[in-house]
Amino acid sequence: MKKSLQALITGTTFVLASCGSPSGGQHNTTDSTATDSTIGPVETKKPNSDYKPAFPGQTRINGIKTKTPYEGTVLSDKLENPWGITTLPDGRLLITEKKGVLRIATTSGQLSEPITGLPKVNPDGQGGLLGIRVDPDFKTNRMVYWVFSEPRPDGNLTAVAKGKLSADEKTIEDATVIYRATPAFKGTLHYGGRIVFDKDGNLVISTGERSDLQTRPQAQQLNSALGKVLRITKEGKPAAGNPFAGQADARPEIYSYGHRNVQGLAFNPATGDLWETEFGPRGGDELNRIEAGKNYGWPTITYGIEYKGDKVGDGIQQKDGLEQPVYYWDPVLSPSGITFYSGKGIPEWKGNLFICGLSSIHIARLVIENNKVVGEEMLLLSEEQRFRDITEGDDGALYAVTDNGRLYSIHKK
Repeated sequence: MKKSLQALITGTTFVLASCGSPSGGQHNTTDSTATDSTIGPVETKKPNSDYKPAFPGQTRINGIKTKTPYEGTVLSDKLENPWGITTLPDGRLLITEKKGVLRIATTSGQLSEPITGLPKVNPDGQGGLLGIRVDPDFKTNRMVYWVFSEPRPDGNLTAVAKGKLSADEKTIEDATVIYRATPAFKGTLHYGGRIVFDKDGNLVISTGERSDLQTRPQAQQLNSALGKVLRITKEGKPAAGNPFAGQADARPEIYSYGHRNVQGLAFNPATGDLWETEFGPRGGDELNRIEAGKNYGWPTITYGIEYKGDKVGDGIQQKDGLEQPVYYWDPVLSPSGITFYSGKGIPEWKGNLFICGLSSIHIARLVIENNKVVGEEMLLLSEEQRFRDITEGDDGALYAVTDNGRLYSIHKK
């Protein structure tokens, strides 16, 4: 396969048995022994620091290779900076575009006209119309929930809104902001922005700490919504059973804290566990399994360094009471949207986690056993696309969007 497929046009298909991984080896998802140790780690570049992992396998795990031939199809290249993608009950796809546009796409790549009725977004920097999900009861109530960067008098913030998709699918009716992650800040970075439903029908939302040295410490502060994973009801109220409910000087909507910029959220359907990916600075991108009330360390501990090369804070990677990432990357993956795969289309991928990489221009496939990463593979590296979000369709295909405006289908040949 050619290194670059930039001339690829809509509807073109490419076939792969593996992409971006070293040759040889295999993984059988029905076998708990997992991977072939003869394949080296997929990351071969020099790390940014000399920090050592806390345990074996926390970074640069052995590579794996998909055995099943699969096809990747560019369904459309007409999107403008898509950011979020989710599946409608009829199998079509609901996609956000960063500038504030919502569209429906068919699995053949036909795009709807922009859906009207959404509140104004601030698309500057890393802001815009971000993550999106439909109500578990969408078939009867047609409700849609989304995250966006909202301009406020005192700055910008991560906001959550809901509204009803009209019967003709042309507008969102009665759009209402149900939650604002305060305080606002006059910056345009680190909004977080992902949204998922838990098994009880509550919303789980990610926020960033807004990047600035002034706001960074708020990731550790329980009286701030910045740098958090939040759990709220469909009305925007703190969900029952949250870990800090009733605690003085703590926001009851907080589920976990100590996060930098979470752009990946997904529940493992086999275990019910919540997983997230978040950006580090130079190095130190993380994969975490989220538990209620836990502190995930930023900016006190990190495997990354400042962009100019200095240590972050005291330059430590471990501290009592602070959670270690299940896995980290150095150099960075720049992890955005994630999804667990059911195995419906490609059985050997069952239970694997797929992570969109931005600066790394690939989709990472991770094999996870007993809450540890045991194998990593790079997919679609030759496409040279900044992959932003990914979801599984009802047909067993994976659907991914890229910053470059493409919608991909990835499925068994």
